[in-house]
Amino acid sequence: MSERTGGEVPAVGTYVVDVRDGRIGQVMGREGGCVQLRPVGGGREWDCPPERLGEAAPGDVLRERVRRLNREARMP
Repeated sequence: MSERTGGEVPAVGTYVVDVRDGRIGQVMGREGGCVQLRPVGGGREWDCPPERLGEAAPGDVLRERVRRLNREARMP
């Protein structure tokens, strides 16, 4: 996972890592000085400064999708 430089904002729909806590999110847009991210598979969005975004490896995104599906399958 590498951190982006220069505060560049990835395209909407791109998966990135919030390097502050390691969460993977999908870029939903930009509000003020932050990038809005949504968890893989949906959920509550959160804001992240663009300089604190890292690249999400495809394997990490897939792993997060599987975790979410497994979690949902266990719910009654």
